[in-house]
Amino acid sequence: MRPYLHRWPPKMRRSLFTVVIQLVLVLLSATVFIAAGCGGPKAAPAVPSPEVEVASVLQKDVPIVSEWVATLDGYVNAQIQPQVAGYVIRQTYKEGSFVRQGQILFQIDPRPLQALLDQAQAQLAQAQAQLGKTEMDVNRDTPLAKERAIAQSQLDNDMQARAAAKAAVKAAEVQVEQARLNLEFTDVKSLVDGIAGIAQVQIGNLVNPTTALTTVSQVNPIKAYFSISEQEYIHFADRINTETQKSAPTNGPPFDLILADGSVYPHKGVALLTNRQVDVATGSIQVICSFPNPKNSLRPGQFGRLRAAPEVRNAALLVPQKAVTELQGTYQLAVVGADNKVSIRAIKIGDRAGPEWIVESGVKAGELVIVEGLQKVQNGSIVKIKQTATAKGD
Repeated sequence: MRPYLHRWPPKMRRSLFTVVIQLVLVLLSATVFIAAGCGGPKAAPAVPSPEVEVASVLQKDVPIVSEWVATLDGYVNAQIQPQVAGYVIRQTYKEGSFVRQGQILFQIDPRPLQALLDQAQAQLAQAQAQLGKTEMDVNRDTPLAKERAIAQSQLDNDMQARAAAKAAVKAAEVQVEQARLNLEFTDVKSLVDGIAGIAQVQIGNLVNPTTALTTVSQVNPIKAYFSISEQEYIHFADRINTETQKSAPTNGPPFDLILADGSVYPHKGVALLTNRQVDVATGSIQVICSFPNPKNSLRPGQFGRLRAAPEVRNAALLVPQKAVTELQGTYQLAVVGADNKVSIRAIKIGDRAGPEWIVESGVKAGELVIVEGLQKVQNGSIVKIKQTATAKGD
């Protein structure tokens, strides 16, 4: 080949030499790069343990608080109706005001009934006069009959006439008493102390005993109606039935009344009674409790929420609600052991108690559960405890 290269011109030989040198350099660089890439593996940097916040599992007696929607109603709602027919001539109360038992609310025209009373009294006077005559006949004929001056039958007739006159006087007295009552009934009075409603009639209306004039509600105390489920009733049936037999229940839980604006009524309520049957349409049973209402601030028809703790769970295990995760209907906790290793456990939860869950099984008192950083851990991982939280009220 050399003699062949010597045949090329000098300029062409120099160009070929330059190309060969460049190719050698490229191959050398590639060899060095591949050698560097195929070197021994380097150790990966250590991953730090995730920081988590934990809370202790508490054990204490916990009241189980429940809430129900309630409707208020008067302790007594007396519908005011007249007992006689007539025209309303006067309304003597202010609508919506407090009235006393026996206070006159309406007045019906008394004149027709006054006339009936006068007539009954006149008939009574006639009956009394007739009785006086028969008394005289008996007194006169009694000695004559003994002396056989008159027939015994005449004395018998006198005595029968006296008995009839006495009965007529008695009947006339009853008529007078009835007429006097009817006259008194023209003053329509309140049957209870309470708040009087808006009048349902106007002055000049003709009313009768079927006409509703107004309603007076006794509101101190006031009743609150609410319903519990059939399951709740079964759970508390023995206790409910025992209290129902008492004239004044003493062993029931106190009730708080939460009003529509979110405020809590300052007086506590007590349970009074439970209805006789379960509503077949709703599967619930009605319960009634009462609240003191000294200022008449509560009125029938108001809605509110009742809150009470009908039972206490003794030695219950509590964990924060945010520590519990739900997965396909099961509940789990991430428990941190003494070696800071995480254990994911399935648990059985019970009722809620404020911001905590009651745990039926799966953990023990004093164990630490993760409340913040659950997304960073998995079963068996090592964690670093950032802060230990305690449940409220501990």
